[in-house]
Amino acid sequence: MDAQKIRQAYLEFFKKRGHAVIPRALVVPDNDPTTLFTGSGMQPMIPYLLGEEHPEGNRIANSQVCIRSQDIEDVGDESHTTSFEMLGNWSLGDYFKSEQIKWIAEFLFDVVKLDPNRVYVSCYIGNEKYGIPRDEEAIKLWQEQFDKRGVGSKVVAIGSADNGDKVGMQDGRIFLYDGKENWWSRNGDEEGTLVGDPCGPDSEMFFDFGEKYHDEAKWGRAHPASDSPRFFEIGNNVFMGYKKITAGKFEKLDAPNIDHGSGLERIAAAAIDSPDVFKISLMWPIIEKLEQISAKSYDSHTNSMRVIADHLRGATFLAVDGVKPSNKEQGYVMRRLLRRAIRFAFELGVEQNFLHEVVPVIANLYHDDYPEVAKNREAIIETLVKEEKTFRQTLRKGVRELQKMGQKGKLSGEDVFTLYDTFGFPTELSVEEAALQGVEVVNDWQKGFDAKMQQQRERSQTAAKGTFKGGLGGQTLQHKKYHTATHLMYQALRDVLGDHVIQRGSNITEERLRFDFSHPEKVTSEQLDQVEEIVNREIAKDLQISYDEYPTDVAINEKGALGQFGDRYSDKVKVYSMQAKNEEKPYSFEICGGPHVDHTLQLFEDGKKFKITKEQSSSAGIRRIKAVLK
Repeated sequence: MDAQKIRQAYLEFFKKRGHAVIPRALVVPDNDPTTLFTGSGMQPMIPYLLGEEHPEGNRIANSQVCIRSQDIEDVGDESHTTSFEMLGNWSLGDYFKSEQIKWIAEFLFDVVKLDPNRVYVSCYIGNEKYGIPRDEEAIKLWQEQFDKRGVGSKVVAIGSADNGDKVGMQDGRIFLYDGKENWWSRNGDEEGTLVGDPCGPDSEMFFDFGEKYHDEAKWGRAHPASDSPRFFEIGNNVFMGYKKITAGKFEKLDAPNIDHGSGLERIAAAAIDSPDVFKISLMWPIIEKLEQISAKSYDSHTNSMRVIADHLRGATFLAVDGVKPSNKEQGYVMRRLLRRAIRFAFELGVEQNFLHEVVPVIANLYHDDYPEVAKNREAIIETLVKEEKTFRQTLRKGVRELQKMGQKGKLSGEDVFTLYDTFGFPTELSVEEAALQGVEVVNDWQKGFDAKMQQQRERSQTAAKGTFKGGLGGQTLQHKKYHTATHLMYQALRDVLGDHVIQRGSNITEERLRFDFSHPEKVTSEQLDQVEEIVNREIAKDLQISYDEYPTDVAINEKGALGQFGDRYSDKVKVYSMQAKNEEKPYSFEICGGPHVDHTLQLFEDGKKFKITKEQSSSAGIRRIKAVLK
C-alpha cells in the first residue's frame, strides 16, 4: 500500500468502528502562545482528553499534518522531516486497551500487511515507588495478537532504555521499559506528571528493517527503543487511565481515554521495506522532479535532494494554511525552509527559479485528500514563487556583502554565519566565493561558525519548546479574558469597517491579544477609537456567554455565525454567543472551541478597560491589531 492508500484505509477502518472522522487542524494553532506549530496529532485534542465534550462524540479519528521546526538542521538523513502526518484515533471515556490493541494490530498486520515477525512492541514495566503496577493487561493483549499469527511473544524486561544496549533482543517480542519510555503525561515521566493531570502507561510499536542497518560498535546491542536506524517507531498507544492527585500519588480514572498516534510516513516506509522515508509515494515524486530539473541522481546528491523535498513540502503546507514568509514567528520558519531549499538547489547546479515546477508536484500529492490544497493551489504557488524571486535577489546582495567583508580583512566564522543566516549562503559557497574574490578565510572559521549556529539552535529550541506536547498555556483566567475580548473586537471591526473583515489569525498571551484581519488599508485613528468604544460599551453591558452546538452548514449559512478564514470544521461546531439579558440578539455569535469567561464584566475587574495599543500591516491586505486590558 502506498501512503495515500494507507491514510484512506486507516480513516475507513476506524470509521467502520464508530469513529467520527474529523478534518485536520491548521498547522498554526489558534489562541495557543505556547507553540508555533501543531506538532502532533493529539495537540488539538488536549481539551477533550482533559474532559471537555467533543462535538462529534467520544470516538474520533483523523490524519493531522504536523510541523516540527526544531528538526530543520537534522533533515538530510533517512528519517528526519520537518513536516509529517499523524494518523490518530481517540476514545474519550469509551473503549480502552482491549479494543485499541486488537484494532491497531488488525490494521497493521491485516490491512497494511506488515509482517508481524518484524514488528516489536514496548509496554510499561511499572513503578513500585508510586504504586503503579506493570501493564499486564497490555502485555497479555499483545501476546494474543502475536500468538494468533504464529509469532513468538516472549517478554523481555529492560527497564531503562539506556540499559537496552547491554540487554539486547534475547529473542523477545514485547519489551518492558520504565516511565522515561513508556509513560505519558504532558510533562514527562511519573515524577514530572503535573498534579491534577490525566496520565498513564503507553505501548509503542516498532518496525525492524533488519540487522544490516545496525552497527553494534556504535549503538551497542540491538533493542527496539534504541537510537539505531534498524528500528522505526511507527506508532504509540497511550492508555490515559490515571490521574495524579498529589505528589507521588496516582488514582485510576473511572472513564479512561485512548490516545493513539501513528506516523503515516513511517508506516508507508515500513510497507515498502525501506527506512528511507523519501522513497514513499508522498516524497518520491518530488525527488524525481528534482532529478529531472538538475540532471543529477538521488544516489549521488542524496542529502541535498532530501533537504529540498522536505523543506518545500513543509513550506507548501504552511502556505496552504495562510502563512506568509516574514521575519517573525511562523513566517520566519517558512522563510528559512524556503531559503535552505534554494541554497541546497545550488549544490545541484540549479541556479534558476525552479519552485514553479516543484510546488505543483507537491500540490498534486495532496489535492485529492485535502480539498483546501486544490482550492488554494494557485495562491500557494504564487506565494512560494514570489519568495524565491525575492531571495535570489538577496543572494546577489550576499555576494556584495562578502566583498565588503573581504575589504575589512580575513573572513571569520562569524562572517560566514552572517552570510549563511542573513543571505542564505551555504558555508561551502561562502568559502568558494571568497576564493574567487581573493578574500582569505581564517583557518578556524568553522569554530566561530559553529558557536553562532549553536546560539541560533538554542533560540530555535526555546521558540519551539512545547511543540510536541502542546500544553494548555492559554487556559488561565487572563487568557480567557483576552480571548473573550477578541470576539468582541472582531464584531466591532465589522461594525466599523464593514463585513469584508474576516479573521486571519490571532495570538493571545496573558499580557495582550493580537488579531489579524482582512482589510485593504490602514485603519484610521478615528476608526480605532470607534472600535475601542464599542468593545468597552459591550463589556459594560455584562454580556452573558454561552454556547450551542449546530451542524456546521446550519451555523454558518442559516445562523450567520462568524468563523476564521482557512479554518476547516467538523460536521458539528460550537457557536459562542455573547448577549445582554435585555437584548434579543447576541452581539457576538462566533464558531469557537473556547475558552472564555462567563460574563463580560469580568474583563473590567480591577478597574481595567479595553485599550488598542497598535495597528499595523501584517502582510498584503492583512492588518494586525494589538490590545490590552489596562
